[in-house]
Amino acid sequence: MPGNLFHSGLRRLGCATGGLAAAVLTQNSASAAETATLSGADTAWMIVATALVLFMTLPGLALFYGGLVRSKNVLSVLVQCFAIAGVMTLLWITYGYSLAFTDGGPTQSLIGGFDKLFLKGVTVDSVSGTIPESLFLAFQMTFAIITPALIVGAFAERMKFSGMMLFSVLWFTFSYLPICHMAWGGEGALFHTWGVLDFAGGTVVHVNAGIAGLVTCLLLGPRQGFPREPMRPHNLPFTVMGAGMLWVGWFGFNAGSELAADGTAAMALLVTHVAAATAAVVWMAIELFAHGKVSALGVATGAVAGLVGITPASGTAGPLGAVAIGAAASVAGYYFATTVKHRFHYDDSLDVFGVHGVGGCIGAILTGVFAAESLGGAGLDQPMLTQVWNQTLSVIVTIAWSGVVSTVAFIIANKLVGMRVSADTEQMGLDLNEHQEQAYDIV
Repeated sequence: MPGNLFHSGLRRLGCATGGLAAAVLTQNSASAAETATLSGADTAWMIVATALVLFMTLPGLALFYGGLVRSKNVLSVLVQCFAIAGVMTLLWITYGYSLAFTDGGPTQSLIGGFDKLFLKGVTVDSVSGTIPESLFLAFQMTFAIITPALIVGAFAERMKFSGMMLFSVLWFTFSYLPICHMAWGGEGALFHTWGVLDFAGGTVVHVNAGIAGLVTCLLLGPRQGFPREPMRPHNLPFTVMGAGMLWVGWFGFNAGSELAADGTAAMALLVTHVAAATAAVVWMAIELFAHGKVSALGVATGAVAGLVGITPASGTAGPLGAVAIGAAASVAGYYFATTVKHRFHYDDSLDVFGVHGVGGCIGAILTGVFAAESLGGAGLDQPMLTQVWNQTLSVIVTIAWSGVVSTVAFIIANKLVGMRVSADTEQMGLDLNEHQEQAYDIV
């Protein structure tokens, strides 16, 4: 009897120990499954991609634009890019991320909600896909920085700093965030319901900013002397260096939009480079045919046009599609920058609309063509004509939305702080009058 009790006790102890071990193993397995969603490779790549996209604005875009303006205005452009980077960062963490990437409930088709105001709930343990949520929002923040910074080039050399900042805040809030949500806000967001393909921001960034640039330069009016007086770039080496930085940074912009270190990201990097190279060569060929010489400005601008065009298609087009899109964006960009602008007498100072607006439209629409598997793309989930129509519809919505918001934002900012500098300030230069500094000592 005591022996039976002893053996019975051992059995009960064994069962209890086994149950405890099973419970511990189950808990460990659950924890392992939870942490397994994080990928070290994806995280490492996205840290690099985030740095590359910020590098596109600072110093890439700042130098690109800074070299294109006259010497008396170069600091104003640099300051504007830096100031936008700071202000948009604060707006992004305050409400931008929440409105762009959370479920908006009844407004989900157009804008997100307020669940993550001031990054509520974002911790070191928060995960978005296979990367930390903090990294995902930081990556998207760099897009929110560069998009309003692109607009600066359209009204360069004549807008007040205070007016530029107020306009940028209003435009970011009411144009960038809704379009960003429509494209990337997930299930129920407008462009998502149409099956629109916008891998890295054809509508969100380039069409959006390009239309804003066109609206602001029209409402602000041309620079003094335009188009009679020559307004040559003061430092083309700055511009070429900036364009090179944009080219390299764009690998993070496009390949990073896969949010993973995989084959799609690698292909996105390849087609990004191919499109930029093609567009640069096409722009050179046009210049050789038209003028008999190749210009540094033309090569740099052509490369940027190709980068713009391939952006929405970078995750779905193949190399041959990249060649076609890069060539189309280059031809259209050249025509708008050299012919259309002067024919209609609008002073898009640094060709924001001509390169980004037009190139973005072309790239967004052609994405519906070159995503087809028969043309080397990743494949379509709907017939090509349907896809092209939906791509076109997303472009039309973006043009209308950005156009209306840009107009209203300009009017509000103009009423509150004024938008255009005085004639004397414009004549002397914004550097000295707006910032009390000069880029170069006059000997």
